[in-house]
Amino acid sequence: MNKRDKQECPRHAAQALPVGLPLEDNEVSNSANDQTKFTVDAAYEAVAPDDFAAMIEVDRYGSRSDAFDKIISATHDHFWDPMDTRYIDFSAPFDMEKEFLFDPEQSFELRTAIGDKLDEKQKIKLVNLDTQWSLSSILHGEAGALSLSASLCHILKDPGAQEYAANQTREEARHVTGFSNYIKARWGKPVACGPALQNLLVELVNSPLVWKKIVGMQMMVEGLAMGAFASFYRWGRDPLLVKLMQLTMTDEAFHHKFGKIWADRTVPNVPAEERDQIEDWAWEVFQVLLYNLGSPEQKKHIYAEVGLDWEWVQGAFMEALTDENIQEDMKEQENIFRVLIKTLLNAGIITDRTAGNYATFVNIKELRSEGDRMVGDEIAEDGIKFLLGINGGKFVSPNATVAAE
Repeated sequence: MNKRDKQECPRHAAQALPVGLPLEDNEVSNSANDQTKFTVDAAYEAVAPDDFAAMIEVDRYGSRSDAFDKIISATHDHFWDPMDTRYIDFSAPFDMEKEFLFDPEQSFELRTAIGDKLDEKQKIKLVNLDTQWSLSSILHGEAGALSLSASLCHILKDPGAQEYAANQTREEARHVTGFSNYIKARWGKPVACGPALQNLLVELVNSPLVWKKIVGMQMMVEGLAMGAFASFYRWGRDPLLVKLMQLTMTDEAFHHKFGKIWADRTVPNVPAEERDQIEDWAWEVFQVLLYNLGSPEQKKHIYAEVGLDWEWVQGAFMEALTDENIQEDMKEQENIFRVLIKTLLNAGIITDRTAGNYATFVNIKELRSEGDRMVGDEIAEDGIKFLLGINGGKFVSPNATVAAE
């Protein structure tokens, strides 16, 4: 497994936490045999990627689980085509030099000493380039989700689970097209993937372990994405960007539910040692993402464009990002890390063993009291209703599909 690069931590709260520690290969075994320890439900039984003979065993065809039928049948209701202007038109204009793509009051940089050094034109450039960085990261994440979903088709033995993975592969492919089209329309091309995200995506796509793929992508990366989509939907100033977010969320809400079904069927039933292994791995990945995902060193090209040295920017970040400020930011429903913590909590992957770690950032009791409904669910439901006007069909809420269990 690739080791994650250790980046400078832009958050003052990191003093009590390890920063960007890589998972060593001997901490979580990647052998195919270890997969059986975490497969307590036949719906998630997996084989080695090169064991196609197991996929054509006669008895396999008749052992289909019904756990995913509702998600699969709802696929048509949230279909959209990023190449069809009935759904979204990427030729819509936007003045990139005079208008903010995203509400500047939500920009953390502009709430620090960084904002004091910039004039209005530079602030617009900073916010819009930062949006390019964020959307490029989302695009790379969607490409990872596409490849990961395709890899699940090679290892999930249950025909229903395999069909769901195939559907998600198609949906992730249209997200790659949609975000590619938007980035091309506004900037020409994306920026490179940051090392922290790239290393995690490589790990998840290449892993033979179903639990790691599902926890890592369907729950953690998708949890981050749902928070990001909701934030762009709420605070975006480009109508085209807002529409793209809503359409994407109509799919992602179902992907998120696939992870929830796995958690409900698996986490309560695995032996304590294996459950602890999942929980500890999730906490380590959370730290890597929290402290490395948007570090100033990775975005030095952005600050150079507005005449700022990235190391000075990092100092401004560390001065402003106190524990109290982090906690205040994570009170926002759309905060990506708040959404991620709630995802893990609802899945039973955060227990009393690690709740204290996350309590540094959020109120765990408050999250528990909010129930299963996630940020973005209402946005996705409104998007599905819009799509039904084009596609026809019957409205099915993403939350209703969990009942497929």
